[in-house]
Amino acid sequence: MKTASLVIAAVMLSSVPAFAQQAGPTTNLATVEGGDFVMDPAHTRLIFSYSHFGFSTSYGLFSEAGGKLHFDPKAPANGTLDVSVNLNGIDTTVPKLDEHLKSAAFFDVAKYPTATFKSTKVVVTGPNTGTITGALTLHGVTRPVVLDATFNGAGVNPVTKAYVLGFNAVGHVKRSDFGMAAYVPAVGDDVTLTISTEFDRKQ
Repeated sequence: MKTASLVIAAVMLSSVPAFAQQAGPTTNLATVEGGDFVMDPAHTRLIFSYSHFGFSTSYGLFSEAGGKLHFDPKAPANGTLDVSVNLNGIDTTVPKLDEHLKSAAFFDVAKYPTATFKSTKVVVTGPNTGTITGALTLHGVTRPVVLDATFNGAGVNPVTKAYVLGFNAVGHVKRSDFGMAAYVPAVGDDVTLTISTEFDRKQ
């Protein structure tokens, strides 16, 4: 019976794709490879949320973002991040709301089609956490914003074979600070940013 079980297990394992048998990403910075990386737009989500009259939380996302990252696992505080977001890519799943948010009452994408974030300081707060302070330029206004970041891990993508770094981050902004105060305070002034992203190392 023991021999039969081993044979069955071997057959089952052989039927699993090779990439599914590989170990997952590592969070051990001693084994992580550094360098210059570019954001993978297909695996980046920038979600925003805010209070809707106090009744519910409204959500949306920006589907078109790009950026570059320099990462040194031996000195994470020396890292740099530069991100650009196409505001025309806003998606709330409600087309009329998308158009309203693109209008001059809010983002005014005809005049300000892009938002940018450029890091100015990185502080390591734990084995795999840190804060990224940067200059956010939105709606023609530049103000400092702090992101609480978590390093999810690094490794070779088993499909693309690219060396990948993965992060999550959370930040908060007041939209009125950027000249978008329509309906404040009924519609929330405080906006939460929830980000998940992958960066592929440049070849």
